[in-house]
Amino acid sequence: MKHLHIERLLSTPLKRRNLLIGGGFLTGLALTTQWTSRVNAQAKFSNYPFSLGVASGEPYPRSVVIWTRLAPDPLNGGGMPSENIPVQWQVATDEKMTKVVRSGTTYAIPELGHSVHVVVEGLQPARWYWYQFKAGNEISPVGRTRTAPTLGQKIERFRFAFASCQNWEDGYYAAYKHMAKEELELVVHLGDYIYEGAANPTRIRQHNGPEPVTLEEYRNRHALYKTDEDLQAVHAAFPWAVTWDDHEVDNNWADEIPQDPQLQSREQFLARRAAAFQAYYEHMPLRPLSKPEGIDLQLYRRLTFGDLVEFNVLDTRQYRTDQPCDDGIKPRCEEAFNPSATLTGSKQEKWLFNGLDRSKARWNILAQQVVFTQHDWTAGEESAFNVDAWDGYVAARQRILDFLNQRRPSNPVVITGDTHSSWVSDLLADFNNPGSPVVGTEFVGTSITSGFGASDRIEAALPESPWVKYFNGRQRGYVRCDLTHERWRSDYRLLPQSPPTGANVPDPNAPITTAVSFELPNQGTVRQV
Repeated sequence: MKHLHIERLLSTPLKRRNLLIGGGFLTGLALTTQWTSRVNAQAKFSNYPFSLGVASGEPYPRSVVIWTRLAPDPLNGGGMPSENIPVQWQVATDEKMTKVVRSGTTYAIPELGHSVHVVVEGLQPARWYWYQFKAGNEISPVGRTRTAPTLGQKIERFRFAFASCQNWEDGYYAAYKHMAKEELELVVHLGDYIYEGAANPTRIRQHNGPEPVTLEEYRNRHALYKTDEDLQAVHAAFPWAVTWDDHEVDNNWADEIPQDPQLQSREQFLARRAAAFQAYYEHMPLRPLSKPEGIDLQLYRRLTFGDLVEFNVLDTRQYRTDQPCDDGIKPRCEEAFNPSATLTGSKQEKWLFNGLDRSKARWNILAQQVVFTQHDWTAGEESAFNVDAWDGYVAARQRILDFLNQRRPSNPVVITGDTHSSWVSDLLADFNNPGSPVVGTEFVGTSITSGFGASDRIEAALPESPWVKYFNGRQRGYVRCDLTHERWRSDYRLLPQSPPTGANVPDPNAPITTAVSFELPNQGTVRQV
């Protein structure tokens, strides 16, 4: 199926460039440039090569990654020749790109889908920069990024937003239109950046082609998502930190096990996993340490911002044991309590504990995918748990709760995606004892577009989980977080309630409101404000 809206938007040079900026502060900067006539790269393209925009991520105090991918025909393999293409880049301290402080040339190579990951070194801590690329005679949009403060530096405030679950076919990215206008230092994406489903002609927006299996198919799927102007605007406005969940590869995959093993051999799935990993790296502003090696990609890592906040970015897919009880939402079987079952693998779990033990940050974040808090989906004597989440890995979760209770790292906060609904919960030392100590807090963010159909069921069961302070499964959006040394504030920025049928976000210009806010005092427990 042809995507006529994309083809029309890419039909003229001016429209092409303005599309890549979208709304917000960057409008009008796309044509700004200080490139000199001495630049001698002569690559020629069949269409505008920066159709997927620009992005930045992984901010350190003196370096940051800037990203783009050359793709004049983004939905058909990229449309690039099978050769290396020189790409120039510049970083400046002003949005008009007149005060250039770093510059260079790199190569977009076919082996990485002509993507570019430049680690810009020698920057100043805790300041904004602007960046731009040039290939041949074509100039990219201008992006904005920010370095982290020096490790241990006292900072008074840090603002970030987190999001997840942006199924293209479930509606428009109205939430990102609003996020691009926020005042943030970082965006954290907690997984399901793409969805792997085949095109459904009944949906408001359709995927391009069948369910992806090959590298080119995953590239095309990522490219489709990257053509969205509101998503591009948020990438161009702030640095990102990303991690994946399941749909970047295959629904509910677990390490080397696909969702439906009977439909593909282990060898077929591992080839698919390797293709998905490479396409993910090619389209994300990740550092070279995350460049995949076959079926492996290093994604868990730590980002620290002065003395205020440290992010432990987790990977709960690549190392997990298979879901217990044949997966699903059901009563827990004995396998769910297996001490050997893991979501993180032992190496990552040890890395997490060591990092929390050493951290000197006021707020210590576990940025991860699936709901950590125990919650029963069914009211009454019967029970049902989502065994794809931490409720299916009870012993592994308890090891973390025990660590938090015994070692007492400063203000542990779990931020979570996956479940397409909003939650705020106390983390108890023992969920089977509601009177046990509170050892942390979990903020679960709803989806950008993806739907949730179990609100009535969960609302009926909530009284049996008194540690849950808030639940909302009927609205899409994101969570904006504002941190000081004295308190953490989470604002649930939500779109109007999803309609009962059809697209979850049918209006690309849907308004957004702060539906509810919660504050977490330093060394305190969370409360609604």
